Amino acid sequence: MLSLAFALAGCGSAEELPPPAEPAVSPSPSAEPVGRVVEVGNQPEGVAADPQTGLVAVGLRNPDELAIVDGRTGDVERRVRLPESPRHLQLAAPGGPVLVPAERANMLVEVSLPDGQTRTSTPVGDFPHDATAAGERRFVANEFGDTVSVIEDGRVEATLEAPVQPGGIAALDTDRVGVVAVRDNVLRVYDAGTLRPLGDARAGAGPTHVVADPSTGRFWVADTRGGALLFSTRTRQPQLLDRVNLPGSPYAMAIDSPNRRLWVTLTATNELAEIDLGREEPRVLGTYPTVRQPNGVAVDTNTGRVFVASRTDGTLQIIDPGDLE
Repeated sequence: MLSLAFALAGCGSAEELPPPAEPAVSPSPSAEPVGRVVEVGNQPEGVAADPQTGLVAVGLRNPDELAIVDGRTGDVERRVRLPESPRHLQLAAPGGPVLVPAERANMLVEVSLPDGQTRTSTPVGDFPHDATAAGERRFVANEFGDTVSVIEDGRVEATLEAPVQPGGIAALDTDRVGVVAVRDNVLRVYDAGTLRPLGDARAGAGPTHVVADPSTGRFWVADTRGGALLFSTRTRQPQLLDRVNLPGSPYAMAIDSPNRRLWVTLTATNELAEIDLGREEPRVLGTYPTVRQPNGVAVDTNTGRVFVASRTDGTLQIIDPGDLE
């Protein structure tokens, strides 16, 4: 296993940095959620929607498991036991597997679809928070280890130095991987092939999550503390280009590149924001009532159906495109 460390300017020590941004503690909803609401289990947060099978994976806690949900009906098809509590979920590719960081077990678990079988369980760094795939490689952000584990063929082939407390992570195809550091408040981008860092960009007042838009080559960052969305340039050298003001503690994000939409949960107001990416200047098309404490969101890029998880109520909100008309 390789341990790769590269010096980059701009990172301070953990003692000098502010605490990481967190989602707002959501109030009781003031409006009925749009769409349908179904029960899925205790404290759902991470959500991943598969456009190939139509299934939705939802991470649950106590008991620690993955609920595999029929995205059309909302029925729980099966439950997969996990070694520890999951946080955020991503698909390695359409059709799966689901990448499940098991935080307190320091493992990345891969669960296949549609059968819900555990394919691999790989030991990684300290407190894995999020994971993404770039081709056959998996990149895991180890939040308390200040590292990114690179997995290939079921084993860690490299450990990359990261800014303080890496959180959300996303891949632009097999080209680049971006990770947001929730204490350093930066976006660091790595070359997914050579594993070398391409640079850091300041990422607002308190970033938490990042998604990648392969159609434009941009990264989108949720500046939760700063009440905004930030997006990077299309160049390989990371540089944040502009911001979209979005008050309400924006937190979870899901991108629908084929339909040129970005979906963002607003945890302070129990709302879901719809961002139009099909114009030269991104703009907010509308906000819609959600379940309480909407800490997770996913979109099925085949149907346009959106799924929002309530960390408080143990429910999953299912929003069909027609529900927003």
